[in-house]
Amino acid sequence: MNRKTLVLPLTAALLVPLLAACGGGDKSRAIVVGTTDQFVATEDAPAPLDPAFAYDTGAWNVLRQTVQTLMHSPRGSGQPVPDAAESCGFSDKQSESYRCKLREGLTFADGTAITAEDVKFSIDRVLAIKSDNGTAALLSNIDTVETKGEREVVFHLKTPDATFPYKLSTPVAGILSKDKYDGRKLRAGFDVDGSGPYTMKTERDGDKVTKFVFTKNPKYKGDVTLRNDRVELRPFDDSSSMDTALAKDEIDMMARTMSQSQIKDLTEQPKDGIELTEVPGLEIRYLAFNTKAPSVEDKAVRQAMASVVDRGALVNEVYGPTAQPLYSLIPSSITGHATSFIDTYGEPDTAKAAKILRDAGVKTPVKVTLHYTTDHYGAETAKEFEALRGQLNATRLFDTQIQGTEWSKFRPAQKRGDYAVYGLGWFPDYPDPDNYIAPFLDSDNFLNTPYVNQSVRDRLIPQSRRQADRTAAAPVFEQIQKIVAKDVPVLPLWQGKQYVAARDDVTGVEWALNTSSDLLLWELGRGTA
Repeated sequence: MNRKTLVLPLTAALLVPLLAACGGGDKSRAIVVGTTDQFVATEDAPAPLDPAFAYDTGAWNVLRQTVQTLMHSPRGSGQPVPDAAESCGFSDKQSESYRCKLREGLTFADGTAITAEDVKFSIDRVLAIKSDNGTAALLSNIDTVETKGEREVVFHLKTPDATFPYKLSTPVAGILSKDKYDGRKLRAGFDVDGSGPYTMKTERDGDKVTKFVFTKNPKYKGDVTLRNDRVELRPFDDSSSMDTALAKDEIDMMARTMSQSQIKDLTEQPKDGIELTEVPGLEIRYLAFNTKAPSVEDKAVRQAMASVVDRGALVNEVYGPTAQPLYSLIPSSITGHATSFIDTYGEPDTAKAAKILRDAGVKTPVKVTLHYTTDHYGAETAKEFEALRGQLNATRLFDTQIQGTEWSKFRPAQKRGDYAVYGLGWFPDYPDPDNYIAPFLDSDNFLNTPYVNQSVRDRLIPQSRRQADRTAAAPVFEQIQKIVAKDVPVLPLWQGKQYVAARDDVTGVEWALNTSSDLLLWELGRGTA
């Protein structure tokens, strides 16, 4: 069957009756999903799957299958709904007290009862460990966690936060057993114990996982419905080898991350038995700066780079129709988006950049090295940085080098401040403008950046969170984006689309990857559409 499926947000709801009727195939035969995410335990990151440490899409895609949260994002995204909880909600008008009641009879996969004390332990543990990976920042607004009986837990917040239900739906808030996890230190290795839809076993080659096997958890009580009994997740070194495995019927689906050339090929020359599906995506890519590094400490250097980077040319040369230029940290499809960078700097202009540097007394050419990860975001990353190097060097204002490093070494080095300029991607923890601002500019942020703007951190971010109606917070986010464009602690580059390719007997593909790039493996089944 030669088909290409395009599923857009406005039409997704129309597919529910059709999908509900599908998937009547053999649920016991494992569905095999390929990914280019790598899972390696290192000296710098010995606990890649501990919810108190894990803060990348690949690790969260494992944890979402195995560790349950009080809330979770429903099919097709939208406001979080209860999962481990029976009910949750703010108990005050100020959005400072959030109360949840657990489902009755909730247990971990080993049969041990889950109580409110386990929830409190899990949250307190994240805050006590306070990993340098930035994970704890999602829960840093919690003042105290109170339990009331066996099934009720109350979160008292330091300041109002309308986004708190979203944060409780992320793996950092996963419920763990105090009998199997230490409350003060990370759990090394790849074992995970939870109450999620699946239990998990791994196959490994030394400190690297070569296969995850997810098996239906018969004790799971929650909101999702499993459409299969077993799923395997297989990491591949690159998208090319993953593509070969799909063509040979060795895997049933390839998700993260398909290359632009693969998407183009499947679009223009569909393969028999393979379907290409476009799903809504909110990924962004950007350059970030260690603002204390000598080469970019002067704001003028960062502003000059912002003046000459040609996003349109970059996207056309490297990503084609799978991406679009981005002029703000907040993507165009999210409330609060503004075009702050193009408003501030206009179209790429070498003369303007030269004047910025000259007025600041910066000698040219400025020597900079752009660092990127070779194995985390897809095959085009190296080409992207070659293009950026070419753009900067063509101005003669910069003497630019590029350096690629594997993710297991890149991320620890970036957090330590080893890189002056580096490229990263961001898949939102939840689809709210707050999650494109706070992880970069709030205290204990994901980047571990030395850049601090007290007005943003202490006034504007808290102000934005007071708005239960998120559209009412848009003016505040516009203010923040203007400040980011002026100071340039980060330089947004582009936002991308998401694609999945799968064998045509696999159902539920349209729902298996949401806007935050979360793999929802329970949606996959076998049958005919």
